[in-house]
Amino acid sequence: MTESSGLSRRGLLGAVAGVTAATALPAAPAWAADDQRPGAVNRPTLDKYDRQIVSGLSSERALRHLQVLSEDIGPRIGGTTSEKRAADYIAGQLDDFGYRTRLEPFSVADKFTAQIFDVRGILPDDLSWQAGAAPGGKLDVTAEGPVRDVGAATAPVWPADVAGSIVIADDTAAARPAFVAEAAARGAVGVILLPADQVFPRRASAFSPSGLTDAPIPMLGVAQVQKRLIREALAVVNSLPLRISTTSHRGLVSNNVIGERRGRGGANSPIVMVCGHYDSVIGAPGANDDGSGTVLTMELAKVFSRISTNATLRFALWGSEEQGLIGSRYHVAQLAQDQRDRHLAVFQNDMVATSWDPAITYWLLSFTGLANAATDSVRAAGQRLGYDPQLVGPVQRGASDHQSFQEVGIAAANFSWRGEISPAFLEPPYHSPEDTIAKNVSLERLQVSMELIGCAAYAVARG
Repeated sequence: MTESSGLSRRGLLGAVAGVTAATALPAAPAWAADDQRPGAVNRPTLDKYDRQIVSGLSSERALRHLQVLSEDIGPRIGGTTSEKRAADYIAGQLDDFGYRTRLEPFSVADKFTAQIFDVRGILPDDLSWQAGAAPGGKLDVTAEGPVRDVGAATAPVWPADVAGSIVIADDTAAARPAFVAEAAARGAVGVILLPADQVFPRRASAFSPSGLTDAPIPMLGVAQVQKRLIREALAVVNSLPLRISTTSHRGLVSNNVIGERRGRGGANSPIVMVCGHYDSVIGAPGANDDGSGTVLTMELAKVFSRISTNATLRFALWGSEEQGLIGSRYHVAQLAQDQRDRHLAVFQNDMVATSWDPAITYWLLSFTGLANAATDSVRAAGQRLGYDPQLVGPVQRGASDHQSFQEVGIAAANFSWRGEISPAFLEPPYHSPEDTIAKNVSLERLQVSMELIGCAAYAVARG
């Protein structure tokens, strides 16, 4: 029986069916079951159970889900309407696959977002122009004016024509109250704060500036790439008029989405879980983080819907992971000890499809740093698929939803393509407006990730 609220799932499916035709899509992989995979050192040695999985997987089908999530819906901020639209879409798909699907709601903190509109169409439109809004600035308003660059907020150089303009400045947290007060006094209608550049490959994310109380104008915090593009535009045009709007999101409820099919043993069957998080950070469409883990989970749910297993299968998509693993921690907190004890393995998938060239290592990440049923089964699957040398770990690392399970003694791990230096070596589009399908998704890596997790989960679920 499906639990739902808010938007109709069926209505949403119709609303998002037409994806953006102009998107530059990554090439779909094409290999036979016994072909050597891209980047693999060895040819695969698959058993009959592996073949059941790999023969049913489709990265193109997963891509269609990813287009809905990252393009049609876009940034999915925990507890906001966009995250709920994504939850309803995912739940509708799990319903169609035949799972007992439920939404698991929980409260989350208020959010403050902004949108930047390019009045003259000068700025590139192939990335998100969502930004963060200062909770202490003017909210739920729209302002429009030409951009004026005043340099550093600590020592601004004010032009004569500030009145009626939107001021941009390099941000310093301590300077915010005095700077926005002076900008308002000079007649500015809004302020856009620009973050300091981070050390490559990291790029600064959009942010909701803190430190203000009842400022008379809206104040935004943009991402590093948005900062660069605004300043590049100002360098070549005489005028860059923008319209900015701010929105407060209050009284928020986020949701986990969980689809279940009981195992042959009935209500007391052991549990195997495949999961990812479907929310994203402000300004980021979240194609790789973690749209990729979301669609991996959805595609495996479809394949496993036709396969009988001894274990109960749960396919879970967590809400509000980006705010501190809130969704998965809420879920684990609701589990009685006998429920926790039934879990054989939890396969968390976070950032499994980046197209960034240096991300050649598939990391097995354990919060404890120790091997468990999840890491062991993925390593074994990697050996059968010919990928053993590319798999590194288990390595100690939290910062994704596997941590919520391992904190209470459940065997879990996070799996991810990242740079070979360390699991902290993440692609440049991470948490940025450039985390799009065109700029940050490889269907080959997504396909390999689906095969690794699918073969591993089936091995555990067979018992």
